[in-house]
Amino acid sequence: MAKITVQGTEITIISAKSDDYISLTDMANAKESKARAADIIKNWIRTRTTLEFLGTWEQLYNPDFKVVEFDHFKMQAGLPSFVLSTSEWIEKTNAVGICVKQGRYGGTYAHKDIAFEFGSAISSVFRLFLIKEFQRLKEDELGSKSLEWNLQRTLSKINYRIHTDAIKEHIIPALVTKEQINYVYANEADLLNVALFGKTAKEWRDQNLNEKGNMRDHATLEQLVVLSNMESINALLIRQELPQRERLVQLNKVAITQMRSLLESKKMKLLK
Repeated sequence: MAKITVQGTEITIISAKSDDYISLTDMANAKESKARAADIIKNWIRTRTTLEFLGTWEQLYNPDFKVVEFDHFKMQAGLPSFVLSTSEWIEKTNAVGICVKQGRYGGTYAHKDIAFEFGSAISSVFRLFLIKEFQRLKEDELGSKSLEWNLQRTLSKINYRIHTDAIKEHIIPALVTKEQINYVYANEADLLNVALFGKTAKEWRDQNLNEKGNMRDHATLEQLVVLSNMESINALLIRQELPQRERLVQLNKVAITQMRSLLESKKMKLLK
């Protein structure tokens, strides 16, 4: 749930059906009092222009939309006796572009495409400011997500230094060649790759020839968090002189457990 302010009116935005839905009730408050919000929405939805827009949107995005019921409403549109509520529209046509919520943030919500269209019922100027503020919100969310991803990527790189220091102290014997040192580092990096991603860096590159960067550059936020934790744990296991085979088994268990926890975490979902 998020809020934006458009010409002094606070408007609620919720996530529903994997997309953004904007409160038509809040938007209607910008034109009239709260008591009149329902009437404004009802008057808007009963017009032929609105019904044609809603019907077209549903046919594009909703395979379960009942076109026959829609045609019935469209035939009546414009008649003085024709009345249509959002609840009736949803129930009769199985529409998904508009929904009605109860509770603290209750009211009528609509998919952003439909909400922008409803903005014209308030005023053209209001509609423009609504689109502008919504775009600003999305840019802020994208920037926040990018910052979080970069933070985890940086943390992963810092922990990798701790990881390589442990390798240098406990795995690499004295007087080895530079090529041997590089091989051990790559081998340990792939130990983490296999434990978390199920493949080595080379296997990923062979399967993703058109992708730039490496598999860690394409990792999800959850994977980066787990990778960061695994690097610290592996450094500890190395200092305990556990054989690589045993460390791989333990790290794989850590990866499975932590990924399950993060994927089920509500806080991680909010970061997205």
